[in-house]
Amino acid sequence: MSKKRILTLVAAVGVTVAAVAAALLPMTASEAAAACTAPYNNSSVYTGGMQVSYGSHNWTAKWWTQYEAPSTGGSGVWADNGGCDGGGGGGGGGTTCNYPNWVAGQYYNVGAIVRYTNGLYYQATHENPGYDPTISTWFWSPYSCSGGGTTPPGGGGSGFVVSEAQFNQMFPGRNSFYTYAGLTDAMKKYPAFATTGSDTIKRQEAAAFLANVGHETGGLVYINEINTANWPHYCDYSQPYGCPAGQSAYHGRGPIQLSWNFNYKAAGDALGVDLLNNPDLVATNSSISWQTGLWYWMTGTGNAGTTSHNAMVNSQGFGVTIRAINSIECNGGNPGQVQSRVNLYNQFVGLLGVPAGGNLTC
Repeated sequence: MSKKRILTLVAAVGVTVAAVAAALLPMTASEAAAACTAPYNNSSVYTGGMQVSYGSHNWTAKWWTQYEAPSTGGSGVWADNGGCDGGGGGGGGGTTCNYPNWVAGQYYNVGAIVRYTNGLYYQATHENPGYDPTISTWFWSPYSCSGGGTTPPGGGGSGFVVSEAQFNQMFPGRNSFYTYAGLTDAMKKYPAFATTGSDTIKRQEAAAFLANVGHETGGLVYINEINTANWPHYCDYSQPYGCPAGQSAYHGRGPIQLSWNFNYKAAGDALGVDLLNNPDLVATNSSISWQTGLWYWMTGTGNAGTTSHNAMVNSQGFGVTIRAINSIECNGGNPGQVQSRVNLYNQFVGLLGVPAGGNLTC
């Protein structure tokens, strides 16, 4: 039916021709940006073509995805459709927030943006009763409570002290699964990683982390534990939640080879991802895989009495990180493995142009 015929018909029922003509015209850019689609839900499954709103932008999924918040990084699954008017509803969504300061125990809806005690801003990926943004269901957010910025106050950002070119130089034969974009996306969960202390300390910590994960994975080659005979040995049935994904489902995966059902449970709880029931996400989602490595680096102590992050920030030495990750190698347990880690660390600090520091072995 022609536009002329439509206008003739609607005029007959009392609708003005001008109103209909206006409705038939394409939306202006400002009108197109006025409406946000349904808010992103971190636990929902999205398939190619589905649209969501997140961070006051509309996004379209290019293929199947779950547990990966919309961004221009990560696996590249999301296409940014541009800004939209989030309206500030839903408990603090949009580019402005209702919470200039995070309060422990205060309820936050999905999309809420808060200012944490470290001065950075975080956005809730799940509704939660005031969980700590640095260890739970939040992502670092580029938006501030004053609205609309592209970087947090003070000119900070998610930039990594290791460039992508340096990363590729460190791991020339890496598996394509271990992407640089996946790592930098995972760092949003732990913004203190490689951003604390002097420039030298930041680079030393980055080198220490990458040296350890490089050793654990044969140069970022292996995603799953090589010795499949060990796979059934990582189910601790004494845990009340058991092993719902199966006895052999909790073998080593990812950059620090996350293993055991209780570690999958703890990591998943901290990251806001159900890894107990879906452990293979660590082997199929690059960002989540890197997140588990950073989770242990930032929170795990092993037999070191401190985290690997704190060991580097407090200049306790690379050797303490080895004890935190695999103390069995220390005290003469496996000096060859210790030296392998140290060799990688020395190589990486050299590439980054900083000294290695003391206490390199454990």
